[in-house]
Amino acid sequence: MKWLRISSALAGIAACSLVLAQVAPHARQAGAILAAQDDPAALSELKLDEALAHNDRLVQDNIEAALRAGDADLADSFVALARDRNIALPDDVLSRVSDAVKIENSTSHFAKRFASGLVTGNADDVASLSGTVAGDLFVIGDIRDVVREGKHLAMGEDTDRLVLGLATAGLAVTAVTYVSAGGAAPVRAGLTLVKDARKVGRLGEGLAAWAGRSAREVVDAPMLQNAVAKGSVFRPGETVSAIKAAFRVEKAGALVRLGKDVTRVAEKSGTRGAMESLRIAEGPKDVARAARLAEAQGGKTRAIMKVLGRGALLLVGGAFDLTLWLFGAALTLFGLISSIKATTERLTQAWCDRKRARRLRRAQIAAEAALASAVPTA
Repeated sequence: MKWLRISSALAGIAACSLVLAQVAPHARQAGAILAAQDDPAALSELKLDEALAHNDRLVQDNIEAALRAGDADLADSFVALARDRNIALPDDVLSRVSDAVKIENSTSHFAKRFASGLVTGNADDVASLSGTVAGDLFVIGDIRDVVREGKHLAMGEDTDRLVLGLATAGLAVTAVTYVSAGGAAPVRAGLTLVKDARKVGRLGEGLAAWAGRSAREVVDAPMLQNAVAKGSVFRPGETVSAIKAAFRVEKAGALVRLGKDVTRVAEKSGTRGAMESLRIAEGPKDVARAARLAEAQGGKTRAIMKVLGRGALLLVGGAFDLTLWLFGAALTLFGLISSIKATTERLTQAWCDRKRARRLRRAQIAAEAALASAVPTA
């Protein structure tokens, strides 16, 4: 029975050690992810490690897909990621990416996209954003959007209140930009990007809902309707003054911060990186996280967001599963320690019992010898 108890304790050590060896790597990864959940840069690195471990062709496959889609910027972002991770890429892939980037950055392509952004007000790269910002800085774009949406509002038609609010805010910020000699230009560019993302359907649902509420707060609807009714694109000075009067500056803080964060993303990861962050964001905090990620990862940001989605910004779901890995590891470790303790105690008890038995046998032998020597011989 004694040796059976010792054997069961040793079996417990073996079983717990085996389970712990399987659980420990997952628990270590879970602990690292939970610890990094408030740091987008560190969190994205850990999740990238996991994604690349499961698919060693992840980077190359995404480059090929980006090239097929004509997105040289995204392909170049994945090349930057491969370079940072020391992932070898075939020379022909690198050559194709380089050629695509050169074409996209060519003077003719830039001029075409600039004109498109200036005329249509839609941006998806640096050139077209330059056009849209130029249009908005000269108030053409914002007046166009305010007049169009304002008339829809006045006539009771479907109105995009978010575009209306952003355009109204943009006109006010543009005035500040002129007064401050460009000091508010980053906010102006960020608001333009948010507005363009809304127009082309690249604004996350949660962020769109938040921005819509914020836009309503900064616009005096009756005053704006009156300004739009009397305004015209052909009388920009008079129209801007009337529209600015409907803008509540004191309630624009949240939109201004959003514009700054979007610009921070665009400065580090490019215009398309900023648009991607707006697509996956569910609120202004996500955009602020995207700005921190872009400042840490630079040109790799767009590739990271493509692979991880919103998971690049924060811990999306899975927190319970991660906690279970840690709990399982802790429970297994407790079982291992308990088994070691039980084994030690039982071995010690067995040794003590054996030593006590030896002492009793020696004492018995000594007593028998003494008794024998005390008996007189015949």
